[in-house]
Amino acid sequence: MLSAPAPERLVVLLDVDNTLLDNDRFAADLDAWLEGSFGRVGCKRYWDIYASRRAELGYADYLGAVQLFRAGMDDDPALLRIAGFLLEYPFSDRVYPQALAAIAHLRALGHPVIVSDGDVVFQPRKIQRSGLWDALNGDVLIYLHKQHALAAIRRRYPAEHYVMVDDKPDLLSEIKEGFGDKVTTVFVRQGHYAAAAIPGSAPDPDLQIDHIAELCSLGRDAFLPRSRDSRAAEH
Repeated sequence: MLSAPAPERLVVLLDVDNTLLDNDRFAADLDAWLEGSFGRVGCKRYWDIYASRRAELGYADYLGAVQLFRAGMDDDPALLRIAGFLLEYPFSDRVYPQALAAIAHLRALGHPVIVSDGDVVFQPRKIQRSGLWDALNGDVLIYLHKQHALAAIRRRYPAEHYVMVDDKPDLLSEIKEGFGDKVTTVFVRQGHYAAAAIPGSAPDPDLQIDHIAELCSLGRDAFLPRSRDSRAAEH
């Protein structure tokens, strides 16, 4: 029987969409491609299906939406090009400036790990195409809902303390509730979810940054509760 890995001092959990890469820009490019291929009506139909799938599943299901979108359109030559657009999209061009430098910096402080929500085909493909998979040395976890997988994360990457970096304050609040004082939550104000966040609708995250690049300026003590709390008391 294999023994459990020894806890590391610090494991940094990194979201992907609108945290490490600009997923809003990808969605805008997909919208333009769909309108150019199927017209505005067809484009709207795809996004309506996508929204319905997202409400049903709780995560983005681009490929599942394509399967439903095909109904009645099998003779449309553009239909067979959708998968190529999605699976070959140049996600490496959408990685935020200095995101790779931030990952390298975090590696000097602890153990960075991607923890993303999504399906098990398109989301891994996105992470691979972006170069983030290699940048994280394959330390990638993808769940339906990461906030419900905290026990699994702890088993895979045991640590004395965790950091969770995400663009959704409500999700950070759920993770804080699950991990308690063992996690430092970092809200990165990038993308439409961050822009739509209502102040005071969830407990404040432990740290807030405007861009992922700002992680490069933070040392390990910024993420450890005792050091963070003592700095807050000074102010």
